[in-house]
Order: sequence, then structure tokens, then C-alpha cells
Amino acid sequence: MPDRADTAGSLRDGVQAPRAIVHVDMDAFYASVEELDDPALRGRPVIVGGTPEGRGVVAAASYAARRFGVHSAMSAARARQLCPRGVFLRPRMERYADVSEQVFAVFAAFTPLVEPLSIDEAFLDVTGCQRLFGPAAAIGRAIRARISAEVGLTASVGVAPNKFLAKLASDLEKPDGFVIIEQAEAAARLADLPVGRLWGVGEVTERELAARGVRRVRDLLACDADALVALLGRHAHGLRELALGIDDRPVVPDAEAKSIGAETTFARDIADEQALREELGELVERVARRLRAAGLRARSVHLKARYADFTTVTRAVTLPAPTARTTDLREAARDLLARRLGRRGRPLRLVGVTVAGFEPVAATAAELFPDAAVERTETVDHVLDELQDRFGSGAIHRGVRRRPPAGAGGA
Repeated sequence: MPDRADTAGSLRDGVQAPRAIVHVDMDAFYASVEELDDPALRGRPVIVGGTPEGRGVVAAASYAARRFGVHSAMSAARARQLCPRGVFLRPRMERYADVSEQVFAVFAAFTPLVEPLSIDEAFLDVTGCQRLFGPAAAIGRAIRARISAEVGLTASVGVAPNKFLAKLASDLEKPDGFVIIEQAEAAARLADLPVGRLWGVGEVTERELAARGVRRVRDLLACDADALVALLGRHAHGLRELALGIDDRPVVPDAEAKSIGAETTFARDIADEQALREELGELVERVARRLRAAGLRARSVHLKARYADFTTVTRAVTLPAPTARTTDLREAARDLLARRLGRRGRPLRLVGVTVAGFEPVAATAAELFPDAAVERTETVDHVLDELQDRFGSGAIHRGVRRRPPAGAGGA
């Protein structure tokens, strides 16, 4: 059973390492997806939800619409009054869910510790991923860049040692923001913010505090502790900790990761078979490396392909034996592309590879007479993993022909 130190961060030489938390919040998500699909909408006041006649409720508003005072949960009638020239669109939840899947695939490429807050927002614990991908700030920037390149949307990202500060950071410079808050500067950053920015302070509590002269975080910290407890009960202690930037809550994924995957959306649709094979090979390398880093082998390989009209097709194959070898996984993925997809030369805008059906390496029985070629392949895999850990993922690859990038997303 893990003790508190295990949940608060990784341990190195008996010393607790601070957590590294990234909070990602997509900017005006529903409206941004509409602009992505119809570039003519960009810069216009897009209002998702409700009708031009004023019926219904606003689900989302672009930043151009927000300048008129339009916001989510507002009645469409009020939105029409504030923004008479607003473009009202019916929500397309299936499409938003599809784009959300692409965004969360980017998250999964960096860490399995992802706590979704909604379709367009999540916490990521990247504490244990820094050896692979660099410091937390570099990971946050990489996630933001890949969402832009692969999905075509902007996200605001906050990086901090805990969830509260990470979410606060992502809110500070929206849209398309990137903010780091270090623990040492947390109290100073928080001092002048409205007390309503603290988690757990709703409108009623904010009014009660304001009636006693507590309007800013610094005012709350200046309050007599006993008086604050008398007003707010045990909740007061937690608020004071948040006001100091202290938050011990861990990132809690929905469930233990059951798959590892990577995908990329191309800047231009690709029809050439060899180019698609090479893109697929790069994705497999990323997936296989993460699989080996987790000490796992996979029993199945899944191919995802999206056509220019956004039709998405998946194909899967069960392997003869669980494996983490790059060559085995790559062969299976390319076979799905060539023989099972039924593409018939149609260009693709996205490809993805996922592996599942995990077994720990220790659970896989060792062969009495191991194949020397297989052992050499596994040795190459591990040597390349170590080199990429030391010098970066782009430093060295297997000896396959690599074409210059054609604007495709992914790293």
C-alpha cells in the first residue's frame, strides 16, 4: 500500500520529488471546432447553442462573441440582444467528441496519468515522464505545439507543482496562453486575486466573505484563523492552504490505462502508400518505446485512419504472442494499412496506432531456446531507447528511408 509520499510525488534517494502537473484547457472549444471546419467563421462572433430567434441556451461562444458579453449558460435571447450579428450554430456533439479524442491522444502520448475534467480540459501528472520528455515546462510546450499541429486548435496550458496552481496558471493568459507557476512564487501570485478564484468559494461564500471585508486572497490570509473557522467551518483550513498555493490532491485517471497509442493529423492529406507507411513507422516507434518503458508487452495492434470527409475507420489484429518489439508492431500496423483498411488509394488526413491487451514482461514465459535474431532485435530496441533517453527522441532512428517532413503533425 503506497504511503502519502508515494501519492505526493516520486521518491529519489529517499527524498520526495515535487509533482509536475500540467493543466490543459482548450480555448472556446466548441466554437473553435466550428471555425476549424469552416474557416469563413474565423474572427466572427460564433455562438454555439440556441437559435437566432432566441430560443435555447448558449453552450459556447468564440472570443469574438465574448467581447460582446456573450458567455456559456446565457439564454440565446440575451445573447441575441448583446450580439445581434452573432452566428448561431447548433451543437455537433459527435464532432466535438471526435476532436476531443484527438486532443486526449496527444495527452496519452506523454503520460497515462490523465484526469479528464470535461471534453476539452484535463490534468496531466508528468512527474515520472520528465526523463523521457524533458522538464515539465518543455512537456507543456510540446503538448501545446502538438495540439496546434495535429488537431489545428489552440490550448491554454498551465504548469505547476499542484493541480490548483496548474489550473490557475492556464486561466491567466487565455486564449493560447502558457504560464508556469513555481511553488516559491505561488503566494505572491495569489495575493491580489479575488477570493472567488479559490476552489470551493462560490457566490454565496464570496458574498459572506466580502461582507467582512475579505475580497482578495491576501485579505483571507490576514483574517484571524478562529474567526474564519467560525464562519466557514472546517472548510476554512483548506481555503487557507489554497491561498498559500498548497494542494496535495493527486491526479486521478478515470481508470488504469488499457492502451497506449499515438496518432498524427497531416497538414495535407496523403495518398502515397510509401509515405503513409513511413508515417505509420514513426508512430509505432513512439508507441513501442512507451510500451517498453512501462515494462509491458501487447497482444493486439489497432490502426485508426481518417479520410478527407472525416470518415474514421479502425482495424485491429491479435498477435501470435505478446510483444514490445518495434519490428513486430510495425509489421502488424503496416499490414493493417495495406491489407485490411480497404483504402483503395483514397488519401488520408490522419493515421493512428494503438496497442492493447497488456502483459507485464515478467509474466511472459522465457523460451528454452531463444531465437538469436529476436534477441538481437530486442537489444537494438533497448539500445535505441537508451540513446533517445539521453539525446532526445529525434536523435537516432532505425535504418529506414526517411523523407523530409511534409508538414505532418507529430513528433
